[in-house]
Amino acid sequence: MKKWLIVYSSVTGNTKQIAEAIYDGFGENVADIFAIRDEFNLEDYDNIAVGYWLTRGEPDKMVQELLKKLNNKTVILFQTQGAELNSEHSITAFARAASYLGENCKVLGTFASQGKINPAMLERRKNADKNDPHAATPRNLERWQKASMHPNEEDFSRAKEFVKAMQRKIALREKYLNMKNKENKKRRF
Repeated sequence: MKKWLIVYSSVTGNTKQIAEAIYDGFGENVADIFAIRDEFNLEDYDNIAVGYWLTRGEPDKMVQELLKKLNNKTVILFQTQGAELNSEHSITAFARAASYLGENCKVLGTFASQGKINPAMLERRKNADKNDPHAATPRNLERWQKASMHPNEEDFSRAKEFVKAMQRKIALREKYLNMKNKENKKRRF
């Protein structure tokens, strides 16, 4: 199996914690891990897991720029968010992240975890107009409270299981491609 690069952007520490759980899932001999501000060479890796926090429903600006630089890579996208996991906001954010990818990238899978919302943002939201979808409504207050308990051990465990699923997916894909190559060679003779 080819070595993975795990690169993440984190402000509150949520994404960093999920990145570390993903790294633990792969193991040090299978993956390298870097914060987005660290130095690393994208060309050293064919497989890249990119983690980010959401801002206005998409990856932060540093991750947007990184995704544009990826070409001919197999990619895992992982995000932390205050939104609920299967919300339209969450799903759309993955689509927006994928839209930044460079040429010929394949998204192998996606992983989301709720995370604590930046306290400065929560303060701004508490003072938002009542018609603002991010205002401190009873529903939003409940969601913010739930998000404040994440990421947690269950999220870290899910991240590690996700890695195993991605490894199985790659192994099956390689097996299929090898089989197709053998069939194509037989046809030529």
